[in-house]
Amino acid sequence: MKTNFIIFCMIFSSVICFTTGSHATVINVPAQYATIQAAINASSDADTVLVQPGTYIENINFRGKNIVLTSLFYQNNNYSFIQSTIIDGSNPVFPDSASCVIFNNHEDSSAVLQGFTLTGGTGTKWQDEHGAGLYREGGGILVQYSAPIIQFNIITGNNAITGGVVSTGGGGIRIGDSYVRFHNNVVMNNSARYGAGIVLNYTGGEYRNNVICKNIDSRDYGAGSGIWINGSFSRSNLIENNTIASNSCISGTPGVYSFGGAPGTLRNNIIWGNNGGNASQISGSLLVVRYCDVQGGWNGAGNINVDPEFDSTNYYLKTTSPVIDKGDSSLIYNDPENSGNPGQALWPALGSVRNDPGAYGGPLSKVISNSVVSINNISGISDPDGFKLYQNYPNPFNPETVISFELHAANNVKLLVYDILGNEVASLVNEKLSPGRYNVKWNASGFTSGIYYYTLKS
Repeated sequence: MKTNFIIFCMIFSSVICFTTGSHATVINVPAQYATIQAAINASSDADTVLVQPGTYIENINFRGKNIVLTSLFYQNNNYSFIQSTIIDGSNPVFPDSASCVIFNNHEDSSAVLQGFTLTGGTGTKWQDEHGAGLYREGGGILVQYSAPIIQFNIITGNNAITGGVVSTGGGGIRIGDSYVRFHNNVVMNNSARYGAGIVLNYTGGEYRNNVICKNIDSRDYGAGSGIWINGSFSRSNLIENNTIASNSCISGTPGVYSFGGAPGTLRNNIIWGNNGGNASQISGSLLVVRYCDVQGGWNGAGNINVDPEFDSTNYYLKTTSPVIDKGDSSLIYNDPENSGNPGQALWPALGSVRNDPGAYGGPLSKVISNSVVSINNISGISDPDGFKLYQNYPNPFNPETVISFELHAANNVKLLVYDILGNEVASLVNEKLSPGRYNVKWNASGFTSGIYYYTLKS
């Protein structure tokens, strides 16, 4: 009997998870391996490295492994697990490789980092691929030639330090020559000489629903303490529904800076209260800015210049905020609908379902770091013994989903559902079936939201 696995998400997931393999496993830290890096080294593509709460003083590298690295936060959307599962990069074995997390071995979108606090990183010495010289970049995270999903993390207290380099950038995260999906993260209290929060260097990506705030001390290359963008890539940067606020620089533009006129699209963002340097919140002739709330104003369809009225915590909007429902009115940008109050947005979005600019509006609107995560790459899995297993649909779902499979010959079949710890939670099929295609509905009412996987055995 042969088994294939697919990992999928229940309810409220912002990114689809679909991981395949005949021996996908969950590796527990510290029960099986004392360090996260040891667990990564022992993993294979499609595995999940599950990290218990604690402080892990290490600097990790995915080393080309297309795996899910997660804290326990995914199990019940418990934000406290993000705060209590910490990767502390302050004591590197190799001082010139001191980012908390590195992706630089062509990891693809099935590599996922979620549910951690990343702190204490001082960046990695990096020879710029485009001839600019030696830099120290990526205090919290360094990404090069890769396409991971990075979501539901707190990236804070990292500092790309100077010494023996031309300059330092990306105190929070530096991304180069890559295509990253960066969603629902908090990037705050990081520092570097440019791009203290985020550096996007000759790269593309989707940057949605992040709070980027209180990053400081930038002064080089036009600054961009919130986001610094340089160069063009085969796919553009899409910066949507972020709150970019309270960042500061010594010189230059404190909010979003496009170096040398690098392109990018900013839509449905709040860019407010960034200070120091010059008076402008944004600089860049090739930036397309639409439906954003920009302090001081910015030319572009739908842009406004009004105090967003943040509440006292987490940059949520007050119920009186004039920004509510001022995002792009196209349906694809709508906030999630409150099923109990049709036509109204589901909190933390407010007002009607029209997009709210900022980190808490749009289709991925979540309480930051209070959701479930994963990936989807493959449409179906063929088995040489005579069956094909498909990704469930819809995925994510609430509360029902359909799992489809095909049999090429009559056989005894078991279709089982497990939780992330390997406990069987449902038996959907357990009988002999004739050749053909089967669609099996699973109603997950009563189950805790989280990542589950299902197996087809024949």
